[in-house]
Amino acid sequence: MRPESILVTGGAGYIGSHVVKQLLEKSDANITIIDNLSTGTRGRIDALEAIAGRSGRIDFIEADLADFSMIEGVFKAKKFDALIHFAASIVVPESVEKPLKYYMNNTVNTTNLVSLLNEYGVNRMIFSSTAAVYGEPDEVPVKEGTQTAPINPYGMSKLMSESVIKDAAAANTEFKFAILRYFNVAGADMNGAEALNEIAPRIGQSFPNATHLIKIAAETALGKRDKMYIFGEDFNTHDGTGMRDYIHVDDLADAHLEALDYLQNRDSDIFNVGYGHGYSVKEVIEVMKDVSGVDFRVEIGPRRAGDPAVLVSDNSKICEKMGWKPKFDDLAKICKSALEWEKKIS
Repeated sequence: MRPESILVTGGAGYIGSHVVKQLLEKSDANITIIDNLSTGTRGRIDALEAIAGRSGRIDFIEADLADFSMIEGVFKAKKFDALIHFAASIVVPESVEKPLKYYMNNTVNTTNLVSLLNEYGVNRMIFSSTAAVYGEPDEVPVKEGTQTAPINPYGMSKLMSESVIKDAAAANTEFKFAILRYFNVAGADMNGAEALNEIAPRIGQSFPNATHLIKIAAETALGKRDKMYIFGEDFNTHDGTGMRDYIHVDDLADAHLEALDYLQNRDSDIFNVGYGHGYSVKEVIEVMKDVSGVDFRVEIGPRRAGDPAVLVSDNSKICEKMGWKPKFDDLAKICKSALEWEKKIS
């Protein structure tokens, strides 16, 4: 049986590169990456090519998904068995300021990709979605059946993309999808490490002007920032700060590989991907201080509009139906891997 051929859009980005890394390590798939390098980096491609060695299993194409004719040319030139679609704009405040950018880059480009999948007989799609589709949920933990009510264009652009995918599958019974709704992704490549002192990541998060709590805390611990802020300490939680479900990026990547296998002989479905429990902002900061050994400066700021008090997944569906078993459900490991990556890119 020939190795599978998998197209990964956004494979030079944070999550996409970790998925490609695991495909290289755990499968014999041949991988084509399309990325415009707007937020992805050439350095991640170099790192992935080093992991692949001389196998020739990676083909990187620098292109923008909005270039419809070029993207169709890729489908004409190559036969793919599956698509894993990451490429998207993801910054919530920017989506409010530039909503059309998000609907064009996220929803329109996804629609074109789904059209090409159907035209060229690619019948499996893994879609990178988000807990932002739930908005401010009335129930916690959040189930896949919880009402979707996005409160910003980013979340809405992803929910609209989900609708495109579901409607296409309803019209084409050969086409199957797994929509993965991520919670708060953090950390960096564990690179086989078991103990905290063994972590030496090869890839990690390099997004400029980060808005992710754990990355910001790691930057502050290393002096890249003078201080960091907690946005609100009057939430209805045990310590007054917002609580989130933090998932290590390697566990999230593993869920994508499980989803590829799942769709071989199972029906399309939607899955939350998180750990099913949360930590407050203050708890995350204390763990980062502990693993870094630095008592860095933290100040309290006002709440940000639209921040729910608690956003935690119910992950029972993916665990039961896919048999997904996360390995790094440990806040210290998540924080330490993020910290070690920040040291590497200093």
